[in-house]
Amino acid sequence: MLDRYVFADEAGCFTFNRNQNVSRYFIICTVTMKTLEVGDALRQLRHDLVWDGVEVGDFFHATEDTQAVRDRVFEVLLKHDFQVQATICEKAKAQPQVVVSKARFYKYPWFYQFKHGLAPHLVPDMRLLITAASIGTKREKATFVGSLSDVMAQTVSKIPWAVDFRPSHCDPCLQVADYCAWAIQRKWERNDLRSFDLIKGRITYEYELWKRGTKLYY
Repeated sequence: MLDRYVFADEAGCFTFNRNQNVSRYFIICTVTMKTLEVGDALRQLRHDLVWDGVEVGDFFHATEDTQAVRDRVFEVLLKHDFQVQATICEKAKAQPQVVVSKARFYKYPWFYQFKHGLAPHLVPDMRLLITAASIGTKREKATFVGSLSDVMAQTVSKIPWAVDFRPSHCDPCLQVADYCAWAIQRKWERNDLRSFDLIKGRITYEYELWKRGTKLYY
């Protein structure tokens, strides 16, 4: 049986207003891979950076890393085989019933991500492990796990699958997803293509969920 790994992270926040430092978009980003070699490579990169005297955080995190560190991380990432999928939600276009809770809103982009971005590439002799970056409180995490499991049951029920939520610092492959989500967010929020252009050849699905919507709810 073929193993496939999906690592997921999100960019943006669950705040629905136009205040300062509130994201315009919420983005779900997944990185799919056949092996975990890129994670081993990031562990080695950290050692190399320490030997080089470069200051690094507790783990690779694109928002907080210096540009010099980001350059080294992207250099390593591009030596490995993975694909990227993203679903982009302009939050102001979400209808009121969609945003009654974080978990309900969270479920919408995940459904489209799996149904259209991932499910078409799955085959019967495959099993799928989805590892998502932990978000929210312990109670919210349980709700998110339930939401994601429900999406999986609707979209990829014909193959074995499992869902795991972990903090990003626990798995270097989640840091790959973080970097890709950050690059895509920079494109959509700031029209900054510097990092996006590095990974765009790996992107197999980039979908704006409510692109045709015209009504803004805030």
